[in-house]
Amino acid sequence: MTTPVAKPRLTLGPVLFNWPAERWRDFYARIADEAAVDTVILGEIVCFKRAPFIADALEESVDRLLAAGKEVWLASPILVGSDRERAAMRDLVADAPLTVEANDMGALALLDGRRHAVGPFINLYNEATLAWLAGRGAVSVSLPAELPAASVAALAGAGRELGVDVEVQVFGRAPLAISARCYHARAHGLHKDGCQFVCGNDSNGLAVETLDGQSFLTVNGTQTLSHGYLCLTAELERLAAMGVGRFRLSPHDTDMVRVIDAFRGVLDGERDGADAAAEIRALVDAPVANGFFHDTVGASYVTGAATGC
Repeated sequence: MTTPVAKPRLTLGPVLFNWPAERWRDFYARIADEAAVDTVILGEIVCFKRAPFIADALEESVDRLLAAGKEVWLASPILVGSDRERAAMRDLVADAPLTVEANDMGALALLDGRRHAVGPFINLYNEATLAWLAGRGAVSVSLPAELPAASVAALAGAGRELGVDVEVQVFGRAPLAISARCYHARAHGLHKDGCQFVCGNDSNGLAVETLDGQSFLTVNGTQTLSHGYLCLTAELERLAAMGVGRFRLSPHDTDMVRVIDAFRGVLDGERDGADAAAEIRALVDAPVANGFFHDTVGASYVTGAATGC
């Protein structure tokens, strides 16, 4: 076990979307050179078919980020189905020279007894589960995005006692579900095996509307995300007081360096959370939300004295 970090740390989660390899490479080059983020998590975790396209860029990005002084972790896929996918995950876990973030139970089984992290795609809702994960070698856990403040506080307290860093996603579309079926392909009248990689047409995901035209969700290949963007700048002080040591930002097609700078400024006490949220609103293509944290409708944004706004 390790002692949770005392200084709040910013984590940049893996890119969830199907970005071209050059764009992917350029993105991480800028993160290495300009972004005040502590840990960067790399890997294709949504669709195994996309992974070969970024393989070379992945290796280059790891080297560049490490040279820039960033902590780098490698992420396992969210959903593993075929024999080829299982073999690739076994290879990742066996050969990775870096910390691996497990995003499904198969990866957890392979990592048993080794130092590893646990991603937000593994269900973690109570202290008993956290203790079980810690006993198997987890040194950091990223909580599901839908947890309210009371649950976050309870798990952060348990993490402190266990010596496990507890992380909360504070920016980006919230991951809601994963499926063996590719919704992106289906929306274009294609089958998953012949998808033509149409997910690459939507760098922030494909918007889903209700029958009456109301924005509802976002589709990213086999993944379902929220329509709005989590934005917990106004809640950072409260989260830190709970004992949350890591704050996760999910990459999107926007100026992520500015997003990172906004969160870093609030964590360092140099910016007001509400002002930072206003800046982020101007950077994204959908509303911001913090409802899950405040135990209300997830898509809502709660303001007022209780949130620091």
